[in-house]
Amino acid sequence: MTNSTVDLSVVIVTWNAKKYIGACLSSIQEQSTCTSMETIVVDNHSSDGTPDMVRKDYPGVILIENDSNLGFARANNVGIRISRGKCLFLINPDVIVLPHCLERLAAHINREPSIGLAGPRMLAPNGSVQRSTMRFPTPWNSICRALALDRIFKGSKTFGGFLMSDFQHDRIVDVDILNGWFWAARREAVDRVGLLDETLFMYGDDLDWSYRFHECGYRVVFCADAEAIHYGGGTTAKAPTFFYIERQRANIQFWRKYYSPFQVGLYLGSILLNEVIRVVGYCVVFVFNKGSRNDASAKIRRSVALLAWFVGLRSNRTGLA
Repeated sequence: MTNSTVDLSVVIVTWNAKKYIGACLSSIQEQSTCTSMETIVVDNHSSDGTPDMVRKDYPGVILIENDSNLGFARANNVGIRISRGKCLFLINPDVIVLPHCLERLAAHINREPSIGLAGPRMLAPNGSVQRSTMRFPTPWNSICRALALDRIFKGSKTFGGFLMSDFQHDRIVDVDILNGWFWAARREAVDRVGLLDETLFMYGDDLDWSYRFHECGYRVVFCADAEAIHYGGGTTAKAPTFFYIERQRANIQFWRKYYSPFQVGLYLGSILLNEVIRVVGYCVVFVFNKGSRNDASAKIRRSVALLAWFVGLRSNRTGLA
């Protein structure tokens, strides 16, 4: 590979995402041709034929095939290390990039040297605007989540602060956290901030990377003038309980990395409270709503599995490290 730079590098990590990756790559190919761009697919040892499809149908794509599932952070780092773009895009495979999305995000980054990380507005397949930003977690907003106060007082910054339920995703604004489904990053900022934390397998990278960009003095910006469609759940649907626990493992790791032991204790308490409430609530749904029993049963099992994992961690504290 030549050492010359290109304007944009797109890195996509896949794992059994054949159902989605074709539409994603086609949408990227349809972007503006005014700038030079490379697309890198890093496949985490898929068994559904994803690499063969990419190799056959998209010969211009740089394909990296890992010998095992390295997880989200490590696989993205593989792509970042070989990329040459002055602006980096990390995009999930279940995303369709809408016209002008890449160029508008790149324009924001190129125009404002203070911006290190930027992200577009997320649309569901039906066109509705979805949440793609968060505020940094605190003991208070974690307890509000556990007690469902962010749902009861939807739109309140006081009770819904973590998930930004008060924000309509209708303007360009600096935020604490951009969710990791779609990132645009300045190369120079990444060189300073560092790669994704490879101790995180699947989740928590959005909390951690956004936090580190802020620590290094860069702005993290939500850009409502750029849009992409996100199907969501393309990977996690294959093993919902595993990924549910993995998300909580990553959250605990983030808290232990950046917060005091007292704050971590409060967060751990909020986990226990949240899952107990969920089990009780879905048991009520199971008893009184026959039409929702299958869904309620699955969520009860998922929360019980997390509680069992959590109790195991508390009895063996080394597992929280």
